[in-house]
Amino acid sequence: MSAHVIADDAEALAVAASLAAEFRPGACARDLERRLPRAEVDRLSASGLLAVTVPADHGGADVSTRTLAEIFRLLGAADGSLAQIPQSHFVYVNVIRRQGTAEQRTFFFAELLAGRRFGNAQSEAGTRHVQDIRTRLEPRPDGSYVLTGVKHYSTGALFADWIPVLARAEDDRLHVAYVPSDAPGLTVIDDWDGFGQRTTASGTVRLDGVPVSADRVLPHHLTFEGPQLHGAVAQLLHAAIDAGIAAGALAEAAEFVRTKSRPWFESGVETAGEDPLLIQRFGELALQVRASEALLREAAHSVDAAHADLTDDTAAEASLAVAAAKVQAARTAVEVSSALFEVSGTRSSLNSLNLHRYWRDARTHTLHDPTRWKIQHIGRFVLNGTRPPRHGLL
Repeated sequence: MSAHVIADDAEALAVAASLAAEFRPGACARDLERRLPRAEVDRLSASGLLAVTVPADHGGADVSTRTLAEIFRLLGAADGSLAQIPQSHFVYVNVIRRQGTAEQRTFFFAELLAGRRFGNAQSEAGTRHVQDIRTRLEPRPDGSYVLTGVKHYSTGALFADWIPVLARAEDDRLHVAYVPSDAPGLTVIDDWDGFGQRTTASGTVRLDGVPVSADRVLPHHLTFEGPQLHGAVAQLLHAAIDAGIAAGALAEAAEFVRTKSRPWFESGVETAGEDPLLIQRFGELALQVRASEALLREAAHSVDAAHADLTDDTAAEASLAVAAAKVQAARTAVEVSSALFEVSGTRSSLNSLNLHRYWRDARTHTLHDPTRWKIQHIGRFVLNGTRPPRHGLL
């Protein structure tokens, strides 16, 4: 596999905008037919966009967090499913940046620059809570390991070259094992049947005695023993996807009203676009979208500032800024994607038009992490100065 190597932030944004424009026209049919975006994911790889956070001393563009967030917002506005697929990819690139040895960084960064993709195998179903990880990483006499467990919601795994697996070792501490997708004992099952984000292939990964060499295992637990931005970056990308879905839904609604909707007979106007009540509602929705995008930029700036000077205080500020952006973007995505029907009228509800994909994507994606707990952490800090916890989901 070979891929273009993006030079800098400006090129990364230009490539993302171009790909978003390319992906947008097919999003409706892909969702309606549940046609997995294999060709589109290959385009992401070939473009070099999936390697933009590789450090400069390894040949990458090492783009800012603000640029990365904007990439995801652009993709999310075009296709809320497609944008979700590389989210974990970048999260596990960050794990290598922070916890990888020099040899591991050299190997995996070269893989990324060549267009290789990371999936994910972290969440498990039927456990006490989301951090009750029961997949085991057991040592073997020769120094290697073996993985056993079952993972769910494994977005990106079906398209991946490497699948990072979150597991507990003998000491019960969290590690990440980077497993090649063709490893013996590893099975990726396309059984995701969510009503939204239908083409993410967020199915099941089974690990039946999967062998893992020692140099493919990283001590993820060390990430949380000091100030960290692991959770802030991961959550920022989720917020960017929500902000993108909201922007996409607003644009779709405006186009529909301009070209297809009829004015209400009491309005006294010739076109729906002249209806003052619709104009008012679009103004309200646009304010919500603008607020989401502004908080997203502010949060990304906070993360970049914390990267430059990582302390408990700067990490806390970044996490709280991201939490605020995530809450706003989640609420906006659900509201705007629902209001699409309110402003567009009865015809917009036709299943054949599939405009409900925006709401389905928003409603599904915003379930990822409960915003009520993000509000709790914001409130605790404002009232009592309590820093947010270091658990990777904030």
